[in-house]
Amino acid sequence: MELREKHVLMDEMAMKRALIRITHEIIEKNKGVENVVIIGIRRRGGPLAYRIAELIESIEGFKVPVGILDITLYRDDLTTLASQPQVHRTEVNFNINNKIIILVDDVLYTGRTVRAALDALIDIGRPKCIQLAVLIDRGHRELPIKADFVGKNVPTSKMENVSVSVKEFDDKDLVVIQDIIDS
Repeated sequence: MELREKHVLMDEMAMKRALIRITHEIIEKNKGVENVVIIGIRRRGGPLAYRIAELIESIEGFKVPVGILDITLYRDDLTTLASQPQVHRTEVNFNINNKIIILVDDVLYTGRTVRAALDALIDIGRPKCIQLAVLIDRGHRELPIKADFVGKNVPTSKMENVSVSVKEFDDKDLVVIQDIIDS
């Protein structure tokens, strides 16, 4: 399988604007952020979660707790990933009981990653509610999951891939759509 870049969906400025808008929507929906915590789904949801927390602090003057959630062992496709899947540490060093959790991910696709994250969160504690923030919603849901905050809705085909790059891992902020080419 080969991926060929087709179209740039978001450059650095578009990503920044989307995160600013998402942040304002989070603050407005929750009438402030005093009971809010932010948890990013490990890999690219993590940096996005930290960015949203920084924006909240600059707007509200309130530092919200931020954590990173590893969902590897909660995935329903664990046996197809690898014979020895790499498990990372979940870094949620605060109480989530009765908190409003903003769960952050880069791309919402089938909903299976979010389902795994919900299971992992419930094993940690009992939040008041969980709200989902995603940079890209590309459709094709297999589970009844909907994001509360979306940077950009992008209708895609199943023969396309949405790739999110973040400076923290990829040295650039960029979202591209790619064609999947069978080799």
